Amino acid sequence: MGRPKKHQPVKLVIGLIFKDINIYARAKQLLEVRFGPVDFESQVLDFNYTDYYEKELGRSLKRAFISFKKLILPQHLPAIKIIANRLETRLSLDKSRRINIDPGYLELPKFVLATTKDYSHRIYLGSGIYAEITLFYKGGSFCPAEWAYPDYRTDAYIQIFNKIREIYAQQVK
Repeated sequence: MGRPKKHQPVKLVIGLIFKDINIYARAKQLLEVRFGPVDFESQVLDFNYTDYYEKELGRSLKRAFISFKKLILPQHLPAIKIIANRLETRLSLDKSRRINIDPGYLELPKFVLATTKDYSHRIYLGSGIYAEITLFYKGGSFCPAEWAYPDYRTDAYIQIFNKIREIYAQQVK
């Protein structure tokens, strides 16, 4: 019989989709107030994989990822997603979001993304929040799960998550 044990802390990673770099900077600042200093910030990438966000956020969208030095417990992901949603609302203008904030956590074998949308491959965590394993680590690199969004399948994103994994591996040595 297996015995339950405490889970090792994991690395908080947040993806942000935005049009205005100033909104991104403000969101990052507010996230740092809440979760502590950022230890990784990706370059700003073009986000042209879907038009899902265009009606609300506009065209010519950008994406960046940040991770935080302070590790979290995985069971805190639902509360963090709720905080992210509230921050999106706080940064809205005329009831329209200007930024999309997607938290997840990384551990050595996988990256788990939080969402409010249910689907067959997602697990309910509580408080209206679901999670999916978006990336898994195999053969020395992250690989996308079959249901991963198209942008998470790109080499640029894989390189970002591999770099964050290197930082995390040093933290949990």
